[in-house]
Amino acid sequence: MPTTCALCRRVIPDEQIEDPQVVQDHHLRPEERATSPTVQLCRPCHDQIHAVFTNDELRADYDTIDSLRRSDRLRGYIEWIRGTDKLDIQVTTSTRKDDRRG
Repeated sequence: MPTTCALCRRVIPDEQIEDPQVVQDHHLRPEERATSPTVQLCRPCHDQIHAVFTNDELRADYDTIDSLRRSDRLRGYIEWIRGTDKLDIQVTTSTRKDDRRG
């Protein structure tokens, strides 16, 4: 049965899921794994979320899939990824994220 990414809503056919990391569980409340709800994301979406948000930001403001979808920081990415069939992308951590950690 194909898997649908909760963020970008792309359908990943079973034949593309040879690599077990193509679909990943994302904890909506990072660092609270024991109690955090999870959603299934394609690897690019999971990588992108963690590249642009700190765990503190995820817990405070982006702990639902709807809040992530509405985020200005992900809007352009989601539009782009929906038009591709890529399941592996290069992600660079945002310098703004590094500044917010500081």
